[in-house]
Amino acid sequence: MSATASAPYIKLAEYHQRCREQARDLPMQQDAVSYWSGVGFVLDGKKYVAPLDEVSEILTVPSYTRIPGAQSWMKGIANVRGRLMTVMDLSGFLEKSSPIQERRRRLLVLDQDDLYTGMTVDEVLGMQHFPIDEFVESLPVSDPSVTGYVRGAYRREGEYWSVFSLSRLAEDPRFMQVARTG
Repeated sequence: MSATASAPYIKLAEYHQRCREQARDLPMQQDAVSYWSGVGFVLDGKKYVAPLDEVSEILTVPSYTRIPGAQSWMKGIANVRGRLMTVMDLSGFLEKSSPIQERRRRLLVLDQDDLYTGMTVDEVLGMQHFPIDEFVESLPVSDPSVTGYVRGAYRREGEYWSVFSLSRLAEDPRFMQVARTG
């Protein structure tokens, strides 16, 4: 190998050596942790998290007009920025009562296909991030009223946050049947 041909190789070897020397003071490489994110909320004293892609916005409960002949948990229709939205009481639908005054509760809005609805919850805890490896798929649900809407949970500091699917709730024929029967 000629001296001119090996000059680039020698230069690369010098760069490599300098990089190794400079890297000694850097922390050891750590594996990146992947996170799942959702919107945390409280309902009936329990913590839940809704997938981010199922919550289009979070609102205070707007003024709404009651609908005669509707289920008690169907609170009414609200005009939100020129768009009509149904306002549903999630606690009422699940046959629970909330000790929180309605004006202090929050609305998780589902805007999916032709469905634009807001569901009242007791409190919104903001964006929550969980390491994906903390997911527990087969956690026994202590509340049978949410069984069909919960798909696993994430564990944080010894506490479980059940993943509550608003989309599954919207697919439930009982949820879509707001007219009072009999």
